[in-house]
Amino acid sequence: MLKHRGFPGRLTGTDFQFTIRRANPRGVTPLIRRERYADRKAVDRMADTAFMAALWAQFGDEPFERGNLDAGRLSWLFGREVLPAEDPFDPLSYDALLVIDEQAARASFPDAFAD
Repeated sequence: MLKHRGFPGRLTGTDFQFTIRRANPRGVTPLIRRERYADRKAVDRMADTAFMAALWAQFGDEPFERGNLDAGRLSWLFGREVLPAEDPFDPLSYDALLVIDEQAARASFPDAFAD
């Protein structure tokens, strides 16, 4: 499992984690598309924005390996702002390649992009 050096481990001052320390010995947590409902808490939306900003700062529009990025946090963006970068895509692989859909990400998280 690739560890993304320099990527923030969590949202400062919260328990919202962005990375995992080690591979899950019981198996890889699959990436799924989680629905973001309008009534989500402000802190949840803030965590999504901070995570997108960190993804953009680290990878930009280049494909990147899932590695040690938290599956739960990625799943809030997966299928909309973060897309599979390979076909076939394995949602159960730490080696799976992902890419940011810049247009969708800028529309959903304008505060995450410091232009």
